[in-house]
Amino acid sequence: MNFLPVLRDLAQAYQAFEDYSSRHVRAMGLTPVQFDVIATLGNQTPMTFKELGEKTLISKSSLTGVVERMSNKGMLSISENEDDARSQKIKLTAKGQKLFAKTFNAHSKHLSLAFENLSERQLKDIADSFKTFKSIFLHSRT
Repeated sequence: MNFLPVLRDLAQAYQAFEDYSSRHVRAMGLTPVQFDVIATLGNQTPMTFKELGEKTLISKSSLTGVVERMSNKGMLSISENEDDARSQKIKLTAKGQKLFAKTFNAHSKHLSLAFENLSERQLKDIADSFKTFKSIFLHSRT
């Protein structure tokens, strides 16, 4: 089977999702990257840069700059890690918590609208397909 059409469909699906999602996030006054950080830190204990990097879709090379800019805008605070002096902890400030409260549920609802016509079976099939797709590349590492 020729796998190139599958890759094209995957890329087009991701681009369609990214467009749908980012337009809404931007309408709420955030960039998609800022929303990713706020959504990840919301209702969580402070995280190290490493933990935040593992839980977001932001490349490790971009994360430091993103966090610093968000800190400068008063959305995040960065403090020493009491458990490990070699790292720092990141958390939402009061302003960041307000943004989380304002945007997270609104964006979740916006995303749910795209899925509302799918059955539970269709959602499970999609999830299973993504797991299979992911495993292809995880098991192909050399």
